[in-house]
Amino acid sequence: MSDEFFQQEEVLRPRWIQAALGVLLLLITGAVIYYYAPHPDANLKSQVSQLTRQVDELRQEQDMPAMVLNHYRNSICYILGIYRVSFPGEKPSLRARISGTGFVVADGLLATNRHVAEPWYEDPESSLLIKKGAAPELEKLIAFFPGLSAPVNITPAILSAQGDLAVLRIEDLIAVHRLRPLPLAEKSSAPGELVAVVGYPMGILGMLAKSPPAVYERLAFRHDDQGAANELAALSLIRPSATCGHLGDVVADKLIYDAPTAHGGSGGPVFNSRGEVIGINAAYIDGFSGGTLGISVQALKPLILAAENKPQKRASKIN
Repeated sequence: MSDEFFQQEEVLRPRWIQAALGVLLLLITGAVIYYYAPHPDANLKSQVSQLTRQVDELRQEQDMPAMVLNHYRNSICYILGIYRVSFPGEKPSLRARISGTGFVVADGLLATNRHVAEPWYEDPESSLLIKKGAAPELEKLIAFFPGLSAPVNITPAILSAQGDLAVLRIEDLIAVHRLRPLPLAEKSSAPGELVAVVGYPMGILGMLAKSPPAVYERLAFRHDDQGAANELAALSLIRPSATCGHLGDVVADKLIYDAPTAHGGSGGPVFNSRGEVIGINAAYIDGFSGGTLGISVQALKPLILAAENKPQKRASKIN
């Protein structure tokens, strides 16, 4: 072969080497992208998983009120009472009915608000009379449970000295063994969580509104709350209502949520999405749908412990 041919081969050899190295580099780059870059299938699976979680949360939100009612209805009672404030030797200067909600927290013990167990608590009219020397007194305090055909007597056991909480004692031993305590949450909840509030908003009127027409027409205008409640109990129509919303904020032991309530719902349990009680419904702000207030169950637990260890005597207050 001529010298010219060998010279051409020497010139072409580096180009083939460069081309081979280029192909090898492309193969290596492709392998790296294949093994380390996110695959379209993995990304799709992630999106499907996220959508599935969102659907589950929506389903949970829809099922929440029914779930807590079906599981815990019989342990949530309607509280009815009468109290008076009077000066010694005189007729009562004030005599009024009260209604609220309570729920079983231990064997023979109910939780509610202090203003239900002690109706003159933070009541301006009662407080004015008491400052002038009048004495407050409970005439009657009874509880109607959905699973019982007659009311049971209840008495205050422990009253919070600093907040609107109280623990009451159920006086009927037969009823005690039929009532299951509600599960109390171990941890505090965070804003944004789903909540359900169960109770008896509007008291007797609220239950009558849900009753069959014949029952409503017979009882709606009787002006006898206990008589109406007795008939509703006999007909198995003592039934709490549930509303659903979200926890808007948590400030110390106060809970703020948008689940609506009304007079009569005070003292009812506030559930989280796992069916645990996180608080006690306490108040609402008129004209503000997001202004329902509750008290954390963490503030209630010391009162329950004190009531369990306390002899059955007069109610006492603890800090």
